[in-house]
Amino acid sequence: MTVNFGIVVFPGTNCDQDTKSAVEGLGHRSEFIWHDSAPDSLSRFDCVILPGGFAYGDYLRSGAIAAFSPVIAVVKRYIDEGGLVLGICNGLQVLLEMGALPGAMIRNRDLRFICRFVDLIVKQTDTPFTSACVQKQVLRIPISHFEGSYYIDEAGLKSLIENNQIVLKYSDENGNCTPDANPNGAVFNIAGICNERRNVFGLMPHPERAADEVLGATDGKFIFDSIASSVAERRR
Repeated sequence: MTVNFGIVVFPGTNCDQDTKSAVEGLGHRSEFIWHDSAPDSLSRFDCVILPGGFAYGDYLRSGAIAAFSPVIAVVKRYIDEGGLVLGICNGLQVLLEMGALPGAMIRNRDLRFICRFVDLIVKQTDTPFTSACVQKQVLRIPISHFEGSYYIDEAGLKSLIENNQIVLKYSDENGNCTPDANPNGAVFNIAGICNERRNVFGLMPHPERAADEVLGATDGKFIFDSIASSVAERRR
């Protein structure tokens, strides 16, 4: 199944080419969507990706300015129409700022930039982004961020838990979500969440950096393979 991916590019985005290389390396098609464009529709894409980087320099807050760029209005319509949207790292920050996902990002607990592999336990497999995984599967995928600690208030966390919107959590290699396994101080070890409709998914780890043997890791493929399976099901 060949998926048509649209990859949104903002000034300061720096993982667009990585993402394009990853999805095309898996046999899919991709096309860049510029931040200042406002097409009538994104319906030609099976999935739209907001990749990592530093959109608009991440001035004010990470993703804050990008949330007001012309393309975001079109992405919002795409989401409302049921389109699949994946936000990776800075892409998750943009999704939070534009209100597509609940919560916010704050600086890492130790106030240091972190760039390393982490272990993630899959908590939900009933999303279009994790359907190729098995419950409690542990994925090894890298993170690369400074403002990557997910925060949400107590009421918001309760809602996420009740609606099964917590998709990935930081864990050890055995799937234990301990404080030591939490690299950035994220609330409840949260690494990735989805919206209630489950067509929007944002995560801080970078699956595109773990989707090829040459990169030394392939667990990121589970995310893209899940999308492909979900798109195939939608087409049927």
